[in-house]
Amino acid sequence: MANIKSAKKRVIVSQKKAAQNKMIKSELKTVLKKYEAAIKAGDATTAKSLYADTIKCVDQAVSHGIIHKNNAARKKSRITKMLNKVSA
Repeated sequence: MANIKSAKKRVIVSQKKAAQNKMIKSELKTVLKKYEAAIKAGDATTAKSLYADTIKCVDQAVSHGIIHKNNAARKKSRITKMLNKVSA
């Protein structure tokens, strides 16, 4: 453990931020799994309702620095393609 007060604070702050990042990443994975489950089930109406939430969650992950913007663009492209296949 650190001896200096500022170092102790950095440890606490970094633990708090790590927990927040883990929460956001976990939520992103959960939303993506729900969306993919709806797609695999062939349920277009549920997939359409989850689409907006999924896009929003991906964008929030980018704004918090959890994933890279190109990674987000790829994910959004893929989920849009999935929705178009089910809808058609």
